[in-house]
Amino acid sequence: NFLQSLAHLSPEVLAETFKAQSEVISVLSELGVIILLFEIGLESELDELIKYGVQAAVVAVVGVAVPFALGTIGLMTIFHVAAIPAIFAGAALTATSIGITAKVLSEIGQLSSKEGQIIIGAAVLDDVLGIIVLAVVASLVKTGEVQVTNILYLTISAAAFLVGVIILGRLLNPYFVSLVKSLKTRGPLLISALIVTFILSYIAAAIQLEAILGAFAAGLVLGENELRRELEKQVVPIADMFVPVFFVVVGARTDISVLNPFDPANREGLIIASFLIVVAIIGKVATGLTVYQSGLNRLAVGVGMIPRGEVGLVFAGVGAASGVLSESLDAAIIVMVIVTTFIAPPWLRSVMSKPEATAIE
Repeated sequence: NFLQSLAHLSPEVLAETFKAQSEVISVLSELGVIILLFEIGLESELDELIKYGVQAAVVAVVGVAVPFALGTIGLMTIFHVAAIPAIFAGAALTATSIGITAKVLSEIGQLSSKEGQIIIGAAVLDDVLGIIVLAVVASLVKTGEVQVTNILYLTISAAAFLVGVIILGRLLNPYFVSLVKSLKTRGPLLISALIVTFILSYIAAAIQLEAILGAFAAGLVLGENELRRELEKQVVPIADMFVPVFFVVVGARTDISVLNPFDPANREGLIIASFLIVVAIIGKVATGLTVYQSGLNRLAVGVGMIPRGEVGLVFAGVGAASGVLSESLDAAIIVMVIVTTFIAPPWLRSVMSKPEATAIE
């Protein structure tokens, strides 16, 4: 009403204007998460990620398998939910928001720690596995059967993309540095880096992966050259402009009305949500027990995998659009996403700041 009175818009024009502005905000949010993941990749040590790659892979696989199994079986046996909706809700429990966890680790200066590198590596693999799980479940909803060829395609393309980008990046990094130094324009380093980031993000999206995977890979490979420190400084103002938009949009897309226990329609969903929240937390914290290297903060690794964030909302959105989820189950998934997203950052800060109290030798 305020905007309508200022711009003298008719109700019809106002609706179209609002729709267009919402689209612009969504685009800015997408740019924000891409730049965030590029910045995280830039601050990550590729050699450290490779060093802890096996450990991260174990954490990721357990972090997907345990919540999925507990959630699906629990919904079917305790709440008598049909198989396909239960599988979909179980799949939503597998997600991990790398954006939220990585931002917390970066702010407390723990991104390059051993635990931080394991969490980031596992969260990246979690995203890849989550994409595969979502594709499988979506196929199950549509056709009633799992398409093995689709699973193989996504698995092979994800592995080929990451390995290929890392190998090519190391080969082409000297040429990138030479190009930047030879350019006679303002901001050659930042502009060139963002072009590489957007190209890799596009390629990742084009082969049915997540664009943020391409952005993270771009940050990893460009962080290997001699201009890394300068690039880190130059990307900060861009990140400070766009990244907050992403977090605001994640919050704005959550429907907090489903938390109202006084609405009878919400009560069944809240009961199921309580179960999903417990499974969501236990399923990820349990991943810390799979850390086989001594002297590491196992609890921090598990807590770092808890937030579902935007990834969980993607699962909820796909499930709602498919019509396979009941209103109560859809609400339960949204509540689970909200709670895990908000409790994980302060909890992670707490356990990372007290390594002596939480590390298990």
